[in-house]
Amino acid sequence: MLRFFDRREFLRVSLATASLPSAAQLTNASESSDRVPRGFGSAKSVILVYASGGQSQLETWDPKPNAPLDVRGAFSSIATPSPGVQLCEHLPRLARLADRYTIVRSMSHRDLDHGSATYLALTGRYHARISSNPLPSPTDYPTYGAVLKRLRVTNRFAYEAVHLNAPAYVPFLISPGQDGGFLGREYEPLVVGDPRSSDAVLPGLTPQAGLPAVRMEKRKSLKETLDNYSDRLAGDQKLADMSHLYRQALAMLSSPRYRDAFDLNQESDALRDRYGRHRSGQSCLLARRLVEAGVPFINVIWNHSNRGQDADPTDPDVYGWDTHNDIFDAMKTHLLPRFDESFATLLEDLDERGLLDDTLVVCMGEFGRAPRVALEPNFAGNLPGRKHWASVYSIVLAGAGVNRGAVLGESDRLAAEPITERYGPWDVAATMYSALGIDHAAHYTDAFDRPVATTIGRPMEALYG
Repeated sequence: MLRFFDRREFLRVSLATASLPSAAQLTNASESSDRVPRGFGSAKSVILVYASGGQSQLETWDPKPNAPLDVRGAFSSIATPSPGVQLCEHLPRLARLADRYTIVRSMSHRDLDHGSATYLALTGRYHARISSNPLPSPTDYPTYGAVLKRLRVTNRFAYEAVHLNAPAYVPFLISPGQDGGFLGREYEPLVVGDPRSSDAVLPGLTPQAGLPAVRMEKRKSLKETLDNYSDRLAGDQKLADMSHLYRQALAMLSSPRYRDAFDLNQESDALRDRYGRHRSGQSCLLARRLVEAGVPFINVIWNHSNRGQDADPTDPDVYGWDTHNDIFDAMKTHLLPRFDESFATLLEDLDERGLLDDTLVVCMGEFGRAPRVALEPNFAGNLPGRKHWASVYSIVLAGAGVNRGAVLGESDRLAAEPITERYGPWDVAATMYSALGIDHAAHYTDAFDRPVATTIGRPMEALYG
């Protein structure tokens, strides 16, 4: 069936696909993927915990206890069960769990601002305006969950992807890289905000108590009748998008299993306390429930603002990892204790339930922090902090066959540059797709059936075996 576009739609998609790879490039990429990479198809689900704001490698996964004081900072490091591996002293629970994950200490790229670097982290592609803070655009590349839906539909859940504690703000405007981009709204993930109140998690998708089953069936019948005229929607993208959203909403209304997956009240108070009763902690718990429900891709935003503390320094829920000044107070008091309890509990809970065997967990930010502690005059705060640093930073991966108790890559003595093989967000993208059984060198098509490379990276095979 031909799909017709108005002039605006034609320009939108044409601009979005102007820099797509050529057929020859795609052919070469396909030829290089004949060998099945290690870790391929090892995961049923992926949980991406996105540390928004730029998590400091020196205060988390790559401390430098022997560096000068203005490099190593105010914190000490502690030993872990993995020989020779140390973490920040304020991550005691994660330090005890170091034999369950791999730390990658040689992540690197060249984008130095939050908006475009968030786009890079959540799409695996550089933004056209590198090191900037652009708004979302219909010409953007789609986020991971949107691509996943374009490549395949598993039918295990009403949505292929769910974003929790979302969207990510920089610091109070929505960052690009979190939607369907040039694929359109049909491919966008379900976005859930604060998950702590079950009644507000899915507003409008809880059946009314007084709604008889027969009325619900009549509504379904009416929707099916309207769908019979769906061929008429081909010329109107807005109506087509709306029809798809209605289908998803009806699926949620019709299925107690789908709705129950979002009900945190079904969990014990003890477990909810263990995750932490804050937004990010409860989002991690909800992520585990969505894995059990069969959602292929879950993105937890930790926290929802990269630097909300500027607006309200008394509310720990709005603290992001963008710690320019006052870094040590912010990390010790607000960020590290909560992160330690929620991320550690997520790994433990998945492992105890046998879910970590086929769930890939990734924790990463958009970049790291500078190796030198200094006071920045253009930011709030009276004590020194660390500026943006993309030359080297650290991430963590666990589950789905990833080595336990390992370190991949190494930074120099100041945590300033990699001294081993560099990895980028594009390689993380390829690793996640590959773990879900998707060829990283494959392609999907845009609205004009033009090929788009799934990713420009390669799976990080050294994580396995």
